[in-house]
Amino acid sequence: MFRTPGRWPRRAAIGLLPLALLVSACSGSGASSSTSTSGSDAGSSGAASGGGVTIDQAAYDAVINAAPVADAATVDALAWAKTIKDRGVLNTGGSDSGPLFSLLDPATGKVTGFDAGLAQMLARYIIGEPKIQLTVTTVDTRETLIQNGTVDTVIATYSITEPRAEKVAFAGPYFTSGAAIMVKKDNTDINSVKDLDGKTVATQAASTGVTALQEHAPGATVSTFDTDAACQAAVTQGRVDAYVIDQSILISDAVVNQEVKVVGEPFTSDPYGIGVTKDDPAVKTFVNDWLQSIYDDGTWAKLWKVTVGTVVAGEAPEPPKIGSVPGT
Repeated sequence: MFRTPGRWPRRAAIGLLPLALLVSACSGSGASSSTSTSGSDAGSSGAASGGGVTIDQAAYDAVINAAPVADAATVDALAWAKTIKDRGVLNTGGSDSGPLFSLLDPATGKVTGFDAGLAQMLARYIIGEPKIQLTVTTVDTRETLIQNGTVDTVIATYSITEPRAEKVAFAGPYFTSGAAIMVKKDNTDINSVKDLDGKTVATQAASTGVTALQEHAPGATVSTFDTDAACQAAVTQGRVDAYVIDQSILISDAVVNQEVKVVGEPFTSDPYGIGVTKDDPAVKTFVNDWLQSIYDDGTWAKLWKVTVGTVVAGEAPEPPKIGSVPGT
């Protein structure tokens, strides 16, 4: 079990598992750009790694390539899905720099992780092959990219909120995290959200970290930055006392940044959804039906084990109930 950032108690009833994860949950990093990825190739070997995180590529590929494929009638019945099948690639928005959730290996051009795997599985379900075209998104671009049709989906530890759900439709939730706290490794003053009052706390602008701090640490002075990297730098340079965002992001950061640590437990519940167009309600239904199928046949749990489960001890948690949160 990866111990440095903290403990990961299972909350199986809602699929909430504080853990080591990614980057781009209610945020994102870097500018929007495109990365061509061809999914997973059966029989490949080696490992995908980011800092201290390593995913067994062969085990990962085996899970992706065993995922279900829809029958032709199911795909052809929905114009959105048929367009993707005819194109031969799923255009998806996400991250390329998030260990465990979506990390690009520049040497192979492959992206691996829990979110990346879901995108590849959805592509396989529709096309018959796990072919995706990844567009790197930020907190400011995700809804626009869905609305203008640049991407078919956004799978990016994308926090479901009701204001966002006014712009895009959310399938899921497919995972639940929560806001947590990062501090410098030698900080002993901050151990939980109650210790943030009177402190200067970084978070990403327009993220759910802003509202989490307003609600749970009203006495904190909030300093916003555009990216995860900028928030981390503010902590390590001593310009802020702490950084609050999804624990999934923070623990991913702590895996590769030995100057910081994650303290306490999540103090909010932050469900992640798959963003799709609102123009056709059948699209969300289609994606939800696919999600339920990989919940039921154990594929979701297998993907968890070869990604998130590489740093979190124990069996995979129960996935969250589809349609169980406002905005879905």
